[in-house]
Amino acid sequence: MSDTEDIRTPLPPTPVLETARLILRPVRLDDAPVIQRIFPHWEVVRYLAAKIPWPYPEGAAEEHVRLSIDNMARGLKFHWAITLKAEGDQVIGRIDLWQDTGDHEQRGFWLAADYHRRGLMTEAADRVTEYAFLELGWPQLYLSNAVENTASHRVKERQGARIVGYAPIDIVQGPTRRVIWLLTREDWIAHRATAGTNP
Repeated sequence: MSDTEDIRTPLPPTPVLETARLILRPVRLDDAPVIQRIFPHWEVVRYLAAKIPWPYPEGAAEEHVRLSIDNMARGLKFHWAITLKAEGDQVIGRIDLWQDTGDHEQRGFWLAADYHRRGLMTEAADRVTEYAFLELGWPQLYLSNAVENTASHRVKERQGARIVGYAPIDIVQGPTRRVIWLLTREDWIAHRATAGTNP
């Protein structure tokens, strides 16, 4: 199902979510200039879906942010700007969440290269997952990543997801396979309990 199609149950407005280091807030049009600067770097985009134009053209961030705002207004997707509390309200990445539409993909994210390897994406993904499972009551999430994307792979492992399959995919750097994961609410809660984190 594409973003232009209706869904049976519109999502609520994208809420503001908070973690120890981050504030996740709905993406805004004034984020576009920063995204245009921090997003089009090879280490950020190489594993993302090939529908992303590369080289990234001028104005593409504004076009995508406008689409995201429309998605939120229509209840199709949640689109969060990732901001670091220590650095104010400036966007440093994105994380999105949507209902299962049959393609075994319900979450997407990216983080500016300067913020890699700090555990920030795991922190953001944990909070969004908590929202999906405990506040929305969703029973499971399908997730995926390119097989080469070991960092994204580790985020899913840390959450207690399990691999349920593989499928072909075209990403920015070329054709490959994607790993398909299933994360159930029960597995996520059990994994958090084992790690000493209460849901």
